[in-house]
Amino acid sequence: MRLDQWLWAVRVFKTRSRATDAIMAGRVKMNGAAAKPASEARPGAIVTARIDLVTRTLRVIGAPRARVGAKLVAQFAEELTPPEEFEKRRLPFSPLAGAREKGAGRPTKRERREIDELRGE
Repeated sequence: MRLDQWLWAVRVFKTRSRATDAIMAGRVKMNGAAAKPASEARPGAIVTARIDLVTRTLRVIGAPRARVGAKLVAQFAEELTPPEEFEKRRLPFSPLAGAREKGAGRPTKRERREIDELRGE
């Protein structure tokens, strides 16, 4: 199964196009090396994906025929991400949250693109 399809099928990304964009941007690696969207996700491969502040690490167990429910993800991917990575989401202040100084107004088009780039969108 293609890497972008596998990332979408095991619910790492909400859409396949977001998975493809993340791979092309270099935020997804397979076995420590840069990957392409069409790379084969083979059992035993270690996939690391940086999503916002969190870097998720997964081991490929198998390839589902289609997108699976959250309860079935464990049959196809083993979560290797340390718990401290998930704690990064719970930080009280995150520069990626889009927080702006009071009175700064709406972001300009350039600032909006920079914010989107930081968020990985």
